[in-house]
Amino acid sequence: MTQLLFKETYPILTLTLNKEQTPYRNVNAVLDALQAQIDAHAVATYIGRFDHFSHTCSLKDSEISNTIHDAKNILFCFGKELPDPLILAVRPRSIGVADTGDSLVLSFLEAPNPIANEAMQLWCHSLKR
Repeated sequence: MTQLLFKETYPILTLTLNKEQTPYRNVNAVLDALQAQIDAHAVATYIGRFDHFSHTCSLKDSEISNTIHDAKNILFCFGKELPDPLILAVRPRSIGVADTGDSLVLSFLEAPNPIANEAMQLWCHSLKR
């Protein structure tokens, strides 16, 4: 995975999979595989999915790169503790998946919990053949 500082503010991790590198051909198939990983995890809890592409298409004067054919997020939480009310600002977690035609681009905001980051990276890498 590649670690980036998106818009000079947000620490994200990203993985681009050429469709030749994975058995998954579309965003929904990737989300299904990720959901299976979430469901199997001892702490993570699946919350839902957000169809970012459809939402953005439905808005007046919206803009979507012509390289993006589909884009969705899978939402989940690793919240095992509530040590402070401010922890809610960084929960829940999500992994975004975009279809760019020949590739699937996965990305997520780096979590303050190293165990969560490690799990999300493993889930993304598990999508490779």
